[in-house]
Amino acid sequence: MARYILQRLGQTLLILLIVSFITYLLIDFLPGDPIAAMLGGEISQETYDWWYQELNLDKPVLIRYVLWLKNALMGDFGHSASYSVPVLQIIGERVPVTLYLSVLAFLISVPLGILFGIISAVKRGKPADTAVTLTANVCCCLPQFWLGILLMYIFTIVLKWLPSSGWVWPWEDFGESVRRTIMPLTCLTIGGIASITRQTRSSMLEVIRQDYIRTAKSKGLKGKKVIYIHALKNALLPVITLMGLRMGGMLGGSVFVENVFVIPGMGSLLVNAISMQDIPLIQGCVLLIALFTSVVNLITDIIYVLVDPRIKIA
Repeated sequence: MARYILQRLGQTLLILLIVSFITYLLIDFLPGDPIAAMLGGEISQETYDWWYQELNLDKPVLIRYVLWLKNALMGDFGHSASYSVPVLQIIGERVPVTLYLSVLAFLISVPLGILFGIISAVKRGKPADTAVTLTANVCCCLPQFWLGILLMYIFTIVLKWLPSSGWVWPWEDFGESVRRTIMPLTCLTIGGIASITRQTRSSMLEVIRQDYIRTAKSKGLKGKKVIYIHALKNALLPVITLMGLRMGGMLGGSVFVENVFVIPGMGSLLVNAISMQDIPLIQGCVLLIALFTSVVNLITDIIYVLVDPRIKIA
């Protein structure tokens, strides 16, 4: 197991290196003057020259990347011109919001998705199965950006029940925090619940057809015991992989959701950084999101190996 973890860690580091390099190349292709975009308005020639040297724009892109990587490995991700603070400082302020939303959405999506998937599989061909399957298929196709605007129109403009934007932590004002979190959480969880429901249903139907399930039923075991003790354990194996993908998807989905509801998280920070061509901040945001996604995938792989002993660790 230790060898497997080290191997996966090596793969994760390689992925982060590739992501950071590709991101740096893409930033270099952005149109316009990055310094003028970052600082905005009229700037002195002295300030312009300082940032020109700070970003090493007088050097080829490969040399710039190597210099950035060298500093990043020492914990220096540069200074954000658009926010006038170190990159790690502004990221550190925004990360907790995105993690809070993503983890909360994940904890809601997984149990509900598994529950609906079981109900749909057990009631196969019945109205309950049709309703769950149809709803899941529709929800899987809903774009988060469009769903956010729709929810805002219904609950903010028409019904006037919920605020349209902003962020409040639960310990600051629990009631207001709940009101401001309902719509963003709905956007993040709808797709997760739907995809987990579909995968759980498919896996359960496949497992229910197995001989050992028929044997368990023939021995007089009750339906619930057969489903929750024998069938569910094996049916969850493919779902575990999907859970890891959904967690990464929720981190990516925060880019859309946070911008719709004006939430001060990593997603909105990344969009602002791109619009202002804040090179150090773009690199820091993309690298951190890639790191979170890679760590989630690593944890998922380890859990999968622990749960299913049939898998051999190469």
